[in-house]
Amino acid sequence: VLHVDFMKSILLTSNNNNTKSSHTETDTALCTQLLLWLTFHSPTARQNSAVMAGSLTRQGSPKAGYSANNAAPAPVVTQTESRDKWSKKMDFLLSVIGFAVDLGNVWRFPYVCYQNGGGAFLIPYILMAIFGGVPLFYMELALGQFHRTGAISIWKHICPIFKGIGYSICIIALYVSFYYNTIIAWALFYFYSSFSTILPWTNCDNVWNTPDCTNYFGVDNVTWTNSSRSPAEEFYTRNVLEIHKSSGLKNVGGVRWQLMLCLFLIFTIVYFSLWKGVKTSGKVVWVTATFPYIVLFILLIRGATLPGAWRGVVFYLKPQWGKLLETSVWVDAAAQIFFSLGPGFGVLLALSSYNPFTNNCYRDAIVTSLVNCLTSFVSGFVIFTVLGYMAEIRKVEVEDVAKDKGPSLLFITYPEAIANMMGSTFFAIIFFVMMIMLGLDSTFGGLEAIITAVLDEYPEQLGHRRELFVLGLVVVCFLGSLSTLTNGGAYVVKLLEEFGVGSSIIAVGFLEAIAVSWFYGIKRFSNDIQSMLGKSPGLYWQVCWVAISPAFLAYIIVSSLLKGPPLTLFDYKYPDWSITVGYIIGLSSFIWIPIYMVYKLVWTPGSLKQVSGTEEKESVRNASKT
Repeated sequence: VLHVDFMKSILLTSNNNNTKSSHTETDTALCTQLLLWLTFHSPTARQNSAVMAGSLTRQGSPKAGYSANNAAPAPVVTQTESRDKWSKKMDFLLSVIGFAVDLGNVWRFPYVCYQNGGGAFLIPYILMAIFGGVPLFYMELALGQFHRTGAISIWKHICPIFKGIGYSICIIALYVSFYYNTIIAWALFYFYSSFSTILPWTNCDNVWNTPDCTNYFGVDNVTWTNSSRSPAEEFYTRNVLEIHKSSGLKNVGGVRWQLMLCLFLIFTIVYFSLWKGVKTSGKVVWVTATFPYIVLFILLIRGATLPGAWRGVVFYLKPQWGKLLETSVWVDAAAQIFFSLGPGFGVLLALSSYNPFTNNCYRDAIVTSLVNCLTSFVSGFVIFTVLGYMAEIRKVEVEDVAKDKGPSLLFITYPEAIANMMGSTFFAIIFFVMMIMLGLDSTFGGLEAIITAVLDEYPEQLGHRRELFVLGLVVVCFLGSLSTLTNGGAYVVKLLEEFGVGSSIIAVGFLEAIAVSWFYGIKRFSNDIQSMLGKSPGLYWQVCWVAISPAFLAYIIVSSLLKGPPLTLFDYKYPDWSITVGYIIGLSSFIWIPIYMVYKLVWTPGSLKQVSGTEEKESVRNASKT
């Protein structure tokens, strides 16, 4: 404050003594530059420097954030005293970990790992994490913390012509909420059904069972054929989903009221966890983010003591070095780490925007990325010890047991193994509670990304109506999920999962990396990080952001566009028209990026550089050098 008052008085005195001088505004701008340099190089004042600079530039400049003659960039800070903040640092860390560690860590990573060479798969997985996933993760945390705003309005400060990325992120998050919460509802249905002395998927004596139901546990001389179905499979397909009442996407059947009730309870929990902001959700994650680790540890110990568990571990980790020569292995590794860490979904931007300005986001990125990857690796042991046990009981190879993937691994294979353990009811209850909590954490993050983005973009209209907006958003998500609650809802879930997110979110992440590194500028982004942490990111990070990470995402996009195997679920093969519908769904979210670009170019006067904001940034850099 003394520096400010002293320098103001000098400028005013100089102006009064020399009335012919017309350089007062320029001198004020130079004064602002000096103040920024002093404050950003002072550890105690760094956090408050942005506020001081903003108050100075507003006195004599037409645009907050830059001095009158664009001499030097002032930090653009949109967070005010009224903006929510995390009550504790652990609230933020648990929220990020809870979002990153989801159901995919439990069902997808073990399957992808053994399918792509077992232990050998860890080599491309680690390399893709180091050079692709973690740098993008760090980038989003730093962007959100510096600009302190959501996924839509942040582009005003980075590169306005790319603002459509923010709208695309919100639409993709909506599509995810339409099917992801239905999977949590299935887990809740299982949780309710687990409260019985004999689990309902243990035997073939139920009303939903068919003559093909074959129970091989505790029974000798059982013949297993291609038409045989386990009790757990028939419980999932004929009692939970009732998929036999649907002939496919042309006739999905009616809504299952039991699942609709489960989904209503899930969204009720979501609403009361998010309606007050990060102060409430930050408390909820202390339970939802930590309890799954307790359950994983219990299940790991139990699985290790089962007969035949070693067979599953060997199958999981036995390296097949020849697989490393296959392109598909590297594509799967890149896709797995990207979807596991979750950059590009706008969640990391939203969660980090509530951090203090000087929070060490670099350390947060490293810690949460390590926790995520280690959780995936440990989950593989939890799954494959049980698969080895099942292979031992069935007297077949582990490969024959491990053919199920995706939700089937969690709703058929693992429950079937639990049903034949001692204390099956207890293990079933904690397993499905774990699934529910893993799913809820990711839902909290996905919807918070939408909430933060929209409220920051329209603060005057919605800033003081958060509770009503969250209620409306939850209602929209619930109504959008109704098609997934029908008899053929599983077919819709698979379609949305494959096309609603897939290539669209990867393309969004690619454009985000390009916009920040090439248009905003890697030097400017590095200076932003230096203003927060006191040191600039090293050469490794800058090279990853400029070249390696975009190439990493482009590699996934090109590979995903190549014609893959036909889309199937159980015995149903998706017709060609449904694939076309899927591409339309994917395009409906991504198309907002070019639409906004065209709108910006047509309706905004000036050259392409002026519209995109690059010319202004170049003039700022040149003036700063002068």
